Amino acid sequence: MKETTFSKVDDLIARYPALAACRESLRDAVKALCESYRHGGKLLVCGNGGSASDAEHIVGELMKGFILKRPIDDALYEKMKKICPTEADYLRDNLQGALPAVSLMNAVALNSAFANDQAPDLAMAQQVLGLGKAEDVLIGISTSGNSANVIYAAQMARVKGIKTIGLIGNRECRLKALCDIAICVPETETYKIQELHLPVYHMLCMAVENEFFDK
Repeated sequence: MKETTFSKVDDLIARYPALAACRESLRDAVKALCESYRHGGKLLVCGNGGSASDAEHIVGELMKGFILKRPIDDALYEKMKKICPTEADYLRDNLQGALPAVSLMNAVALNSAFANDQAPDLAMAQQVLGLGKAEDVLIGISTSGNSANVIYAAQMARVKGIKTIGLIGNRECRLKALCDIAICVPETETYKIQELHLPVYHMLCMAVENEFFDK
């Protein structure tokens, strides 16, 4: 991995010194995400309430350009010219390289149907069961660390051999014990935890983008 990728952790801590306590878990999370993408995996993300918004936010930063430009490579452009020659330039000039990511909060029809027909707190676990593969990573976001649906999703991830990252606060919780990597930001109040979660996941997005798109 590039040293400039890991340097994103140091840059984050320089801006938010309290996160120095998380340095090791932050580096481990960067490494896990990069290894997943390098082996053809994707990111699954889940959370409730504000953390559901954070899950959507993460997907938005990964599936399109965030800090860096992500131009379409020449090989893909050649395929575009063969299949859709009239639109190839428009596609090349406007599409961007993507880092595959899925928010488990966004499947409204599936989640509502599963909640109605089966069990509301297992809707995200169902998606992990259906979508997840061993090369993937799951990020579970929970300020309490005890959200039942996030915990069930993490359990199913472990069943399927998926590496799990917990984005939580600084208190004992069930999710921490289930995660391969627990990023425990040093706050205990919900809004303060959320205030640190955002720069943490921005850093993770910047780091993986740097690894795969910085030329």
